[in-house]
Amino acid sequence: MIRFEQVSVTYGEASAPAVQGVDLTVAEGELCLLVGPSGVGKSTLLNAVCGLVPHFTGGTLRGRVTVAGRDTRTHAPRELADVVGTVGQDPLDRFVTDTVEDELAYGMESLGLAPEVMRRRVEETLDLLGLAGLRDRALTTLSGGQQQRVAIGSVLTAHPRVLVLDEPTSALDPAAAEEVLAVLQRLVHDLGTTVLLAEHRLERVVQYADQVILLPGPGAAPRQGPPAAMMAHSPVRPPVVDLGALAGWSPLPLSVRDARRRAPELRARLAGTEPRHPNAPDAAAPEPSPDGAPPAPAAPGRTRRRKLPGLPGLRRGGRRGAADGSAPDGAAPGAPLAEVRRLAVRRGRTEALRAVDLTVGAGETVALMGRNGAGKSTLLGALVGLHEPASGTVTVGGAVPHRTAPGTLVRHVGLVPQEPQDLLYVDTVAAECAAADRDADAAAGTCRKLVARLLPGVSDATHPRDLSEGQRLALALAVVLTARPPLLLLDEPTRGLDYAAKARLVEVLRELAAHGHGIVLATHDVELAAELARRVVILAGGEIVADGPTEEVVVSSPAFAPQVAKILAPLPWLTVPQVARALGTAP
Repeated sequence: MIRFEQVSVTYGEASAPAVQGVDLTVAEGELCLLVGPSGVGKSTLLNAVCGLVPHFTGGTLRGRVTVAGRDTRTHAPRELADVVGTVGQDPLDRFVTDTVEDELAYGMESLGLAPEVMRRRVEETLDLLGLAGLRDRALTTLSGGQQQRVAIGSVLTAHPRVLVLDEPTSALDPAAAEEVLAVLQRLVHDLGTTVLLAEHRLERVVQYADQVILLPGPGAAPRQGPPAAMMAHSPVRPPVVDLGALAGWSPLPLSVRDARRRAPELRARLAGTEPRHPNAPDAAAPEPSPDGAPPAPAAPGRTRRRKLPGLPGLRRGGRRGAADGSAPDGAAPGAPLAEVRRLAVRRGRTEALRAVDLTVGAGETVALMGRNGAGKSTLLGALVGLHEPASGTVTVGGAVPHRTAPGTLVRHVGLVPQEPQDLLYVDTVAAECAAADRDADAAAGTCRKLVARLLPGVSDATHPRDLSEGQRLALALAVVLTARPPLLLLDEPTRGLDYAAKARLVEVLRELAAHGHGIVLATHDVELAAELARRVVILAGGEIVADGPTEEVVVSSPAFAPQVAKILAPLPWLTVPQVARALGTAP
């Protein structure tokens, strides 16, 4: 169904192709998973299938890509729309109407389908993706995960023979992701649809793949084969595979069910051993060094700030000076960095938060979890003054966010939003870093050192829009960290990140927590919560329904338990590094 024949793609004046040596076939009716580290060209390959490369993105395409016999070099995307449906990383970039129902119908209108056919397919898709209750909602009022489901639905209504999806579950909670993957399996198994998707959260999808295409890294030719065989050689692997490799299982397991069948002996070896959380006090990060690790919190200084597009009232800013090892700036020693009391927030006619109580202390890492639309992003927004309380109170470092001038509030809190491009608006990585240093009154090169640590190998001359989603997020995080906020808020911080990039992020955040910074992250990534957070808060319907130590909250929740917890239950293990340390095999 899809054929790559010696394909390479080179953009602009780039010194090397984004992808090269691609000679692969994806058979009809298969679910094929595209894996590899961030920035190796996965999105480029997907765009070549739907014709966006080279007709829309530019660049030079060598070789040939055919889909259902059509050559993408001679067929523009509109001429492939009846056979290829595409869902990108950012749904808002693709929406062309205002409401959910109109968006589902738009693609069929473009294809000239009869009204009665359109109406039937819209209803089928609303039910299929659990969107019936949102049919009249404005797209801009939906959560990120809800928008992703609408984007997938707008493609499915056209009944394409090939579906191309880039990070389709990255913004979805675990339950919603399972629903989407179940839909994809039904399309593959029952209708013979060919699905090609790229996904960094391999723990969600690898067990469903018929084939895996592995892009190992720059200059290496792609490889294709059965999932277990490819995972044995892949530089990015889900926890279930890493645990299988640690235990010496062969073939490597791909699902929790497969691993549990082999786990009795491993559970016996671990019985009687108490797991140690990586963020326990005796595991605190070492003092950071000048080679790119975050410096200690600094004393207040003069700030220069710029308005951030898309985030009203927020500014970049920071401080520079010597640290004395005390609590971060903006909070008195021993005082909480943030306090929320009986908070209620309304967004239009929707009560987004109800009677929420939350306290975040210095050095504490809190994961906010819950299904899409539960109120996680709204709570983060209230902490930075984007949402005024309908009732209750919010204080951050003693300040009331929605009544505090941005230049003052930035001394207390920084937010990395779901859409990292909201923080990026100059032409090169080097210019972004220089601007961040100026805005934070930080020493020249501070932001660039953070970028080198979070995003190794990225050129100073690269335009931020040419980075992958995960790379842009890492750059935005470095920009915010340059300002050294005592309280750091992150909204879906691992969206688009591979496992290596996630590990680098975890290392930096642990060091920040060890030096007294509070961290609150809203995430659907249960593996990140297990690895990083000491405390998990679960929201549902705008209310807090659970708040406690990570090992207690997530292990008791089938939806939010990490893979290792499911495999080794009833033992209280959460992560592969915990198991490796207990077995004496940790690096």
